Amino acid sequence: MRPEEALACVRLIRESFNTVAQEFGFTPENAPRFTAFAITAERLEAQRQDPRRVMFVCERQGEILGYASLLAGDGEGCELNNLCVSPAHRHKGIGGRLLEHAFSQAQRLGGSRIEIGIVEENQRLRRWYEGYGFTHIGTKKFDFFPFTCGYMEKRL
Repeated sequence: MRPEEALACVRLIRESFNTVAQEFGFTPENAPRFTAFAITAERLEAQRQDPRRVMFVCERQGEILGYASLLAGDGEGCELNNLCVSPAHRHKGIGGRLLEHAFSQAQRLGGSRIEIGIVEENQRLRRWYEGYGFTHIGTKKFDFFPFTCGYMEKRL
C-alpha cells in the first residue's frame, strides 16, 4: 500500500466489514470497536508507520479491490489483519491471492505461522480460511463485542 492509497483503503475496509456488520447485526452502538466502525485514516497511518507491518492491496486499473496487512510478531508468528475484498468484486479469487501473498510475506519476515481473529459466528468465513489450511485454535468473548472472537492459525 502506498501512502496515497490510505483513504481508499479505509473506505474499502469500512465497506467490506460493514457487510459483516449488517449480516450479524453489529452497530456502532453495540460494537464500536468492530473494524467497520473503528478504522480511521489516522489509525491506518499509524499502522503503516510500524516497521513490523506490511500492508498490501490488490488493484486493477488503479482501483483498489482488496486489502490486507500483516504484523510480524515476536518470534515465529505473524498476525493477519483486515483482509477484505470489495463486495462488488468478491468470489473472484482476490481474497485468495491476498492470502497467498500474506503467506509469502510472512515467510519473508521469518514467520513460520500466521494467526487471525474472526467473528466466530461467521461460519462461512471460518470454512474459507480452513480451505487455505487454517485450523481453529480457540475462542474468546469480550464485553465490548456482541460476538465471540474466533482464533485460527496456519503453519507455513
